[in-house]
Amino acid sequence: MATYSFDLDPVSVSIDLSVGHIAELKIRDGNRILSPLHRAPWVDDPEADFPPDTPANVRRLSGDFFCAPFGRNDIEEGPSHGWSANSAWDHIETTRQENRLTAVFRLQRKVMGAIVEKRISLIAGHPFIYQEHSLTGGEGSVSVAHHVMVHMAGGGDLAISPKRLAQTLPEPLETDPARGRSLLAAGTETADLACFPLANGGVADLTAYPLGDAHEDFAALVERPGHSLGWSVVSRKLECDRVIVLKRPDTLPLTMLWMSNGGRHYAPWSSRHTGVLGIEDARASPLGHADSCRENSLNQRGIATAFQLEEGMTTTVRQIIGACASGKDGDWIRDVTVETDRLFLRSQDGRVGTLAYDPAFLSA
Repeated sequence: MATYSFDLDPVSVSIDLSVGHIAELKIRDGNRILSPLHRAPWVDDPEADFPPDTPANVRRLSGDFFCAPFGRNDIEEGPSHGWSANSAWDHIETTRQENRLTAVFRLQRKVMGAIVEKRISLIAGHPFIYQEHSLTGGEGSVSVAHHVMVHMAGGGDLAISPKRLAQTLPEPLETDPARGRSLLAAGTETADLACFPLANGGVADLTAYPLGDAHEDFAALVERPGHSLGWSVVSRKLECDRVIVLKRPDTLPLTMLWMSNGGRHYAPWSSRHTGVLGIEDARASPLGHADSCRENSLNQRGIATAFQLEEGMTTTVRQIIGACASGKDGDWIRDVTVETDRLFLRSQDGRVGTLAYDPAFLSA
């Protein structure tokens, strides 16, 4: 595997150049080294069994990757989640300026005729990676998403910025019991994330993970208008830490939740892909590229699902990923706010944690 690694205390990052995924992210918090992101068990298994049609984004499934388009690639010929998640990237340069380091990568292929670049910045003392993807030129419309994945060995809680609604796909991810199973009721929408209908007639709390045993599920959450910061915080119980994902809601108005807990029985999943929560901040329809670019059930309600590409124009998508330690009795996060150069995490019990943070990154 060809990787490019870089670091600036307290963060170190490795990029899998064959697909552009974050292969490893480590964040130091005091005397602890946190590993907030997931890596599929088969990636490092030389004897892993892959069906012939397995896309590279599944074979190399790690950390986070940029989807352009998101999901089904049904306009331009290519694999699911686009070439940005399935093909090689080149390291262009790494620059250092005072207390900041920035690594730049470029996708070898184009997406809808656009040049795609990845810039990851580290700031001394900040427990975050500041990540930017740009699409320059091109023609037509494209949906995009990040694909952050968090592994929880013993479950955890998800706190999120206010959402307008949550909905599932018209059909469950797994429909054949011989291949896997899903728990959430398909084609359902609700504003109450703590009481999402199950296929069997019960309800599930989308903020408590896992939902159950052996399941593969997906839900799209739409940001509630009126907020300048979108956030997701996963409090992992056994790991005693919090994984933090930040975005601009006007750029990425949806957060897709992929819940993968041993619910796929076929290779390479083989019921061993467990305890994984995907936090996929997106400007996309969950039904694929073509649906994202035409009139759909989301953009009919004013929820953007694609960017328009044009020659001479650059579209920029930014997201922040970080982590911090928490105690064994870590309480559920109720709010995330920014004050000057600090990010504040406020717990249900009134405790407040603060982290060094650059507010200008998501304001640009």
